[in-house]
Amino acid sequence: MLLRPWLVEDAAAVVRVFQDPDIQRWHLKWVDSEVEAQEWIMQWQRGWQDEVAAHWAVVNADSDTVLGRVSLQSVILMGGQAEISYWTAPWARGSGVCPRAVAAATDWALYVAGFHRLELGHSATNHASCRVAVKTGFMQEGVRRNALLHADGWHDMHLHARTR
Repeated sequence: MLLRPWLVEDAAAVVRVFQDPDIQRWHLKWVDSEVEAQEWIMQWQRGWQDEVAAHWAVVNADSDTVLGRVSLQSVILMGGQAEISYWTAPWARGSGVCPRAVAAATDWALYVAGFHRLELGHSATNHASCRVAVKTGFMQEGVRRNALLHADGWHDMHLHARTR
């Protein structure tokens, strides 16, 4: 597994991932075309340039097949804070890709880039995401009631965090 910058050429893989019902269930938006996926990727690339976000493609180190995504969003450089988010491609689930990617991005953020606090939020009913959070050392701090609107309605969100 390798974390690398997103490439516009990854758009087809993003579209394929977002055809998955689980991705559609847990994410607030989805992509319908390669053109739209390319726009997302260019936005992810600008996040790095503008120092407001950091997005990585999680890929197989040998084949460069997209296995997932991990990102730091809502970056506050002055406060050393960010939110970490992630997804795993359906063909990579159950292989430990997501916890390894989250651990790698977290270690980089806290111990290389100098962030002080990372927050992680997920739907209270997304048990797989909660397992990733706990497995990677994010302590649950509370529940944000009716915090985000998903396709099936408002969801309570678990708030987890790690600090340096």
